[in-house]
Amino acid sequence: MSKTKKLTEKEAEIMERLWADGPMTVRELLERYDDPRPHFNTVSTIVRILVDKGFVEHVGQKNGAYLYGASVKSADFGRRSLAQVVKSYFNNSYSSVVSALVKEEKISVEELREIIDMIEKHNEK
Repeated sequence: MSKTKKLTEKEAEIMERLWADGPMTVRELLERYDDPRPHFNTVSTIVRILVDKGFVEHVGQKNGAYLYGASVKSADFGRRSLAQVVKSYFNNSYSSVVSALVKEEKISVEELREIIDMIEKHNEK
């Protein structure tokens, strides 16, 4: 999967379902939507796009329908996405990210201490 490939909001919804519930058919994916549900063809098209982008793959069949599964792990995707955000919006500076979180009061002193503890433990190894 290319690092430059991103997910649209609708693609992310399908990926989150596949990450949470494992491989499914398009019909099973559709059943997990709240009403009003999108059309079958809409979900099918989004799944095909995800296959083309390398996020989803055929993993078998179920009742004559293709079974689709995530071909990338949620954590791996999250790390790549975070790295791209840091590079694009914070001049590749993780300290700028933390600074922004502090200024916006999105991170507590306790959370910062936990991060420092993690770094220190990692450096001891």
